[in-house]
This record gives sequence, C-alpha cells and structure tokens, in this order.
Amino acid sequence: MAQNVELHFAAKTDTGLARPHNEDSVVFSAEHGLAILADGMGGYSAGEVASGIATTVLKETLEERLKDHEWIAGTNRSKRLHHMMVDSIERTNAAIYEAAQTVQKYRGMGTTLVTALLHHNKIVVAHVGDSRAYRLRQGQLVQLTRDHSLLQEQIDAGLVSAEWARFAPNRNLVTRAMGVADSVEVEIHDHPTLEGDLYLLCSDGLSDMIPPKVINEVLVSHAQNLEMICDTLIDKANASGGRDNISVILIMVGTNKVESVGWRDRILNWFKQKTSR
Repeated sequence: MAQNVELHFAAKTDTGLARPHNEDSVVFSAEHGLAILADGMGGYSAGEVASGIATTVLKETLEERLKDHEWIAGTNRSKRLHHMMVDSIERTNAAIYEAAQTVQKYRGMGTTLVTALLHHNKIVVAHVGDSRAYRLRQGQLVQLTRDHSLLQEQIDAGLVSAEWARFAPNRNLVTRAMGVADSVEVEIHDHPTLEGDLYLLCSDGLSDMIPPKVINEVLVSHAQNLEMICDTLIDKANASGGRDNISVILIMVGTNKVESVGWRDRILNWFKQKTSR
C-alpha cells in the first residue's frame, strides 16, 4: 500500500524594522516534505552564519538520507525516522560548533532550529530553542512545540502567566541552542495529519509581536493563499513594531490519496516486467 499526500509550501523572511540585517534562514523541499527554519541568535556573533549553516547542512543531510527508503518499510518506522532526524540535527550542530571554534569572528554564534518532515499521515516536528511550530485544523490553532526558554520554565513553574509572557523582558533567553556546545538536546514528536491541515513554522520575530489569536485569524481568513498569509503575518509583525527578524514557513496538507495494489495487480505487473526484458 502506498500513500500520496499533496503538499503545498510557502516561505518568507523579513529583516523587520529594528535589526540592521537578517539573521534568520528558511528552506524547504516539497519533494521530500521537508521544512527548516533557523533563527540566528541576536546575542551571539555571526548569527546569520549559524542559521545559514543550520538550514544548509540539515537540508542536504536529510535529503541524502531520505533517498534511502529503508526507514519506510517494516516495523519501528517512526523510531528509525526519529533517530535519523536527531542524528542529522546533531551532525548539523557539530558543523556549527566547529565553525565557531575555528574562525575567531564566529566564536559564540548560535541559532535556534525548528524542522518538520511530513510522511504518509504524520508530521514529525523537531526543535531546539524558541522557534515554533503551529497547526491550524478546522479553524483552531494549536502550538505543537514548547519553547526551550527561561520564560517557558517560569510559566511552567507558575511564576508568570502566559498572557504576561509576551511582554516579559527576558522572553528571548533560550535554554537550548544549536552550535553553542559540542552536543545538543533535540525535542522531537510525531503528530497525525489530516487533509486540510495548515502548519506554520516561525521565528520569535513573529510569535513575540502578534498573539496566537491574530495568527489564527490570518490563517483562517487566507487559508487558500499561502503567499498572502506569509505577507500578512509579516506585515502585522512589522506593524506591531518589527523588533526582530520575522520568518515563516507554511505547509498545507492537500489531497490524501491511498492507493492499494491487490495481489492480482501485483502478479500482472510482475509478469509484464518479466516479459518486457
């Protein structure tokens, strides 16, 4: 049995109104159902280099490994896929860390990371730091990732409310990042997908500037025009101050077709292949 999922992608990144240059980086591969977003950390030198290495190395590594379909067949497919993604992210972390240790002007650079891989009827989301993944399903927006940040730890401990958190002065202090150490702890989860789902990956330049309610409204009102959603989200973040770089990737899950091949068809196909040699 094979399953074909029609996916639609769109992405956009913007410098914002306050930063002198853009330290975010976004890439996607429609062929492999892959999206990667990295936010070079403003408190570190050469953040744009770190985010560029993150998206480039991880995309190339995952695309190369996804060509090998051994992880698709058999049991424990999800476990093998998780291992492949985490190992690829760890290798990417090592590349950033090595560059930071080798080149003096890159010392201390780092980046957050959020990546999504859609396969069959699932989306695998892996992240490090406070770049986020959301899902819009039947008009309801749900955050799929949990920030690796000091502020999130304070929210979990009941020290601050989620409503006040958007205005907290320490909201950008992350507790995990790519490239700042020779190892990294990756959080990774599976989520079932449904036809019509819309997934959003974003940097904190978006999530810090506009609340989830507004993001929800934009996604719903322009659900069939991904490019317009990208433009509208970035415009609203800039209208709210644009204090950071703003990046978004959108993934729409379209037609979900399941093709089942019966034993008669398999025998017929085998016979055709034998006789055509």
